[in-house]
Amino acid sequence: MGGLRSIAAPFVASGPSGVAVRTRLKHLTPDDEMVLRLVGAHLGSLASKDLKARCRDGLSHSGEAWAVRKRELTPLSSSRWAGSITKATHDQWALARRCQAAHLQNLESGVRTIENRLSLPVGQKGTKKAPGGYRSQREWHAKSRRLRVLEDRLAAARADREAGLVHVVRGGKRLARTRHHLEAAQLTESVWRERWEAERWFCQADGESGKRYGNETIRISPDGEVSIKLPAPLAYLANAPHGRYVFACRVAFAHRGEEWADRAVADRAIAYRIHYDTGRGRWYLTASWQIPPTPTLPIEAALAHGVIGVDMNADHLAAWHLDTHGNPTGSPRRFSYDLTGTAEHRDAQVRHALTCLLHWARTCGVRAIAVEDLDFTAEETREKHGRRKRFRQLISGMPTGKLRARLSSMADQTGIAVIAVDPAYTSRWGAQHWQKPLTSTTRKTTRHEAAAVAIGRRAQGHPIRRRTTPPPHDRSDRAGHRTVQARRGVPGREGTRPRIPGPRTRSVRPGRGVNAGNQNAQHRPGRSAEHDFWQQNSLPLSP
Repeated sequence: MGGLRSIAAPFVASGPSGVAVRTRLKHLTPDDEMVLRLVGAHLGSLASKDLKARCRDGLSHSGEAWAVRKRELTPLSSSRWAGSITKATHDQWALARRCQAAHLQNLESGVRTIENRLSLPVGQKGTKKAPGGYRSQREWHAKSRRLRVLEDRLAAARADREAGLVHVVRGGKRLARTRHHLEAAQLTESVWRERWEAERWFCQADGESGKRYGNETIRISPDGEVSIKLPAPLAYLANAPHGRYVFACRVAFAHRGEEWADRAVADRAIAYRIHYDTGRGRWYLTASWQIPPTPTLPIEAALAHGVIGVDMNADHLAAWHLDTHGNPTGSPRRFSYDLTGTAEHRDAQVRHALTCLLHWARTCGVRAIAVEDLDFTAEETREKHGRRKRFRQLISGMPTGKLRARLSSMADQTGIAVIAVDPAYTSRWGAQHWQKPLTSTTRKTTRHEAAAVAIGRRAQGHPIRRRTTPPPHDRSDRAGHRTVQARRGVPGREGTRPRIPGPRTRSVRPGRGVNAGNQNAQHRPGRSAEHDFWQQNSLPLSP
């Protein structure tokens, strides 16, 4: 087992720092919808111009330039609308820079892999840690041509990175490209145009503590009345004082409604966003606010009542409950989900699976859930996995980051800590050391369930690998237990089993032991009533 990489220590994942809830704007009048469309289109055009100016500044941007852009937007909207637009622009530019850095890392990894494989002889076999040469001369030639393509892309990406140039599309690059493939997307030009314009609208405002109901631009009273501050060019549409428009509908938040109402009454900052779903033809309102971070629970306190190890897979979560000694208890659980279809469907499937997992954790009485600290952003390249296209699609479809973020957020409300562990060798060692011992005539343990045990034991600080069984001629307790499942401080962990007087097996010869001479005690059919009892000996700490 030499050459293994170092294993990082487990840690308790931090809780959420913000909250976002959504509700539907129902019973809007035609005038209400007209106002929302006009406001969204007007502010969206201003946001597009501001993003263009920000991208043009590049790395030379400064606080002065930010103030100049905001002053230019204020006469066309308002000071608060201008602040929201410029802040959203900076967030979008920063996100594009992070994506650019990830793209550079992906290209560099692909170039290194191809260069390494091209330097090897054709047909040379690879190992578990490094790929070998290409299979044929034809594949070698094709990959040499692809290397030149990747090098050109890498040079262009590096030049953009150094110049501070980013490529951003308001409305989404995927939707923009769909315009050229309407038949494949089963869309008409009018439907695509409606979706494109709706995605480019802008109707969101940041909150401000001390202002009425926590937001002066998009205001929602505790009783559900919705009103917005109209931009200056659209002030003629106002139906309330101070250039405001009050909608005819009332809103209520089914989730965290009381928490939202408390913040609104106390005039604490709440950010709002209004958007239109063209597929359903509905308007939605999203409210978000920051919350103080929950103090991180010490890992020793979180593991005081055991842990539930969870192995995430492409279509299900495999979980197993472990006691404080690292021993699997009960039966494993499987929480399935379907990651096909729309993003809303996938998100609902993940939330349902996590809800069932948390409910089961509460019934088990544990205060911690152990998951792998996975990150597949650098593992999706075609150069790393070659022809394994289905495997690349598999790991690309696993929502590792979203699942971990949602689990941390949902577990924070139930008082359950999430422990992230190093994913190295959990599946391999789980299958090697735990799959067979946990399989019985009535239960067949899978590799994923064995990996869940490995994850839970790593979170507790116990070793995953079990010591192998000695040869048959030396299977006695004089060398200590053959497996490591108890803590180091547990008495008798490495000691021999205590000697209990009396015959414990049929190997004791007649006339020996404490019941020598008592035929009723030695033969069950003739036992007397006062001796009709049995005693369960203590079980060893390991199977």
